[in-house]
Amino acid sequence: MQVAKTHRVAGGELSYAAHESAATGTQMRLSVFTPGGNGPFPYLIWLSGLTCTEDNFTTKAGAYAAAAKHGVAIVAPDTSPRGESVADDVAYDLGQGASFYIDATQPPWAPHFKMETYVVRDLIEAVEARFPLAPRRSIFGHSMGGHGALTLAMKHPRLFRSVSAFSPISSPTRCPWGEKAFSAYLGADRDAWRAHDAALLIEAGKAAPFDDILIDQGLADSFLVNELKPEVLEAAALAAGQKLTLRRQEGYDHSYFFIATFVSEHVAFHAARLA
Repeated sequence: MQVAKTHRVAGGELSYAAHESAATGTQMRLSVFTPGGNGPFPYLIWLSGLTCTEDNFTTKAGAYAAAAKHGVAIVAPDTSPRGESVADDVAYDLGQGASFYIDATQPPWAPHFKMETYVVRDLIEAVEARFPLAPRRSIFGHSMGGHGALTLAMKHPRLFRSVSAFSPISSPTRCPWGEKAFSAYLGADRDAWRAHDAALLIEAGKAAPFDDILIDQGLADSFLVNELKPEVLEAAALAAGQKLTLRRQEGYDHSYFFIATFVSEHVAFHAARLA
């Protein structure tokens, strides 16, 4: 783990770092905030959305004062492998910056796009070895990253104490963003897609280890109807008897202004479950 620079913030320390990932075969970038004190600290993993890097949440979310208050750290990785040898696409919703946090099985994506394995194995191992972090962690994210947070938590419940999301892609098997990405990364067999669909995982009872799932969705979000479909998550939770708190926020859009407004409440939600 190479730390490129550090900043003092909210009484703690923010580090920009990079490390080699066996899963992606590339160097992966991330930021890590640790509160003041010696630790080890429980921590949150934040997964960002389409087109983002490790810097979007770090500079725009305004989460660190709340994290310091509750004594939790926050890890924010990049959204995909990057580099000249890594496959890419001219579209914003495929390729670098658009990993969907899954392990690709199809060429040309399969050699590097192993982001599920990266997050649940390489990232956790690397940050816990380098920073004062306890093996008590939760996960949250936004949009594509909200999809990633929900699905990774439900597929790997022993790793995470809690999960929440802002404007998640609720059912990627049933929206244009997801259908495009899954066709490219996983191929034409739609049965293979089901393991990466949060609504279908909830229906199958995979959310049972979590006492609640917190979702915030802006009602002025331009992607609400065609891509995000939070009502599908709500219906799945009802059918499965799973508690899910879906807060519809009037007037808020898909931006980090929305995230910054409610992120302290998400940090508190997780801190209570990490205590």
